[in-house]
Amino acid sequence: MDTTKIYLPESKIPVSWYNILPDMPVAMAPVINPATLKPVTPDDLKPIFPMALIEQEMSKERYIPIPEPVREIYSLWRPTPLYRARRLEKALGTPARIYYKYEGVSPAGSHKPNTAVAQAYYNKQAGINRLTTETGAGQWGSALALAGQLFNMEVKVYMVKVSYQQKPYRRSMIQAWGATVIPSPSNETQSGRAILAVDPDSTGSLGMAISEAVEEAALTEGTNYALGSVLNHVLLHQTVIGTEAIEAFKEFEDYPDVVIGCVGGGSNYGGIMLPFMRERLQNGKETSFIAVEPKSCPTLTKGLYEFDFGDTGKMTPIMKMHTLGHTFVPPGIHAGGLRYHGMAPIISSLVKAGLVEPRAYYQNEVFAAAVQFARSEGIIPAPETAHAIKAVIDEALKAKETGQEKAILFNFSGHGHFDMAAYDAYFAGNLEDFAYPEEKIQQALHDLPKVEL
Repeated sequence: MDTTKIYLPESKIPVSWYNILPDMPVAMAPVINPATLKPVTPDDLKPIFPMALIEQEMSKERYIPIPEPVREIYSLWRPTPLYRARRLEKALGTPARIYYKYEGVSPAGSHKPNTAVAQAYYNKQAGINRLTTETGAGQWGSALALAGQLFNMEVKVYMVKVSYQQKPYRRSMIQAWGATVIPSPSNETQSGRAILAVDPDSTGSLGMAISEAVEEAALTEGTNYALGSVLNHVLLHQTVIGTEAIEAFKEFEDYPDVVIGCVGGGSNYGGIMLPFMRERLQNGKETSFIAVEPKSCPTLTKGLYEFDFGDTGKMTPIMKMHTLGHTFVPPGIHAGGLRYHGMAPIISSLVKAGLVEPRAYYQNEVFAAAVQFARSEGIIPAPETAHAIKAVIDEALKAKETGQEKAILFNFSGHGHFDMAAYDAYFAGNLEDFAYPEEKIQQALHDLPKVEL
């Protein structure tokens, strides 16, 4: 179809989330209780999660119905549009057809509300009225603040300190929706105080912020914890993205040859990729998949596929995933949402199986790609999304060299309207390209837990 964008009708909001666990080509390793070093049980997770989410985390059902109250809130911005980037194609002189699913139309400006709304709903149904969480760049914290406001819940956000300082308007968004936000590590938790005692000037990490949020949830009556990425149920909720994209491609009378997304913990990429992975595994579609990360936090490209904690304080369950070690403290690059030491077990397993190709880029080349996209298509990408755009441009130029007419799809996970300080630094030539030193990675990996199954 000769058009630039497809808006599906509201009736096309998915009625179920897709759970890839029954279709995984390799067996998933069990999640381990850090206290017993045995596989976790539902009871182990009840202190911080409602049972509905615990059941989804462990479910073997291929499709899980989306509650109507959640679909009703989704209708504020879903279905999100699928665009064809014709002006970018022209600028690149490529025969490739470039498409993007634009998640920036959500009230929070990113894909994160897809799971924030679901998690708030299930907690509210369980009688929970207060949630704690962490956030890196602020997209997740603002999304959960929004969801908390919609369900009349109190939300407290531990924001990685370097992002708290770099992104003041993300803090303002979180506060505008009624949530509390504090820089992490903080003096409000035992884990935060322990980190500050060793390093008073710590810039923080997602692993540290998770420790603080989990600790407070576990010790506070009527409070649960919500996580914005990594876990199975989070990727599950995000599959509305890929499910809608498949329907929209029917209107375009096309189908992607490659699906690309940025990865920090894996939620946005899992959201767009997993429904297309189902089509490859079940129906033989020959789509390839590329996951893009920063060279400063090379979880998939340099990390080990081993059991590790999800947080610095060793309070979370132990998962088998690609990891840089739970003590890893990344540099303060502007793509704050991609600064996590681990990767979703589902994404990690698919990379290990050779079904997803990981790539890593420096931040200057990423911002150059973002500017090229903005000057072609008009939308300013978030620094995280810009990583995917860099890979898209590389693939499109490769198609130009070979004359291959292929369809490229990427998830435009969020706009960059609250990230303009990063663009200021780029235009001023003040962004440093940083590849995390191999010796520091090896040092962080020395502290991995010993799990014997």
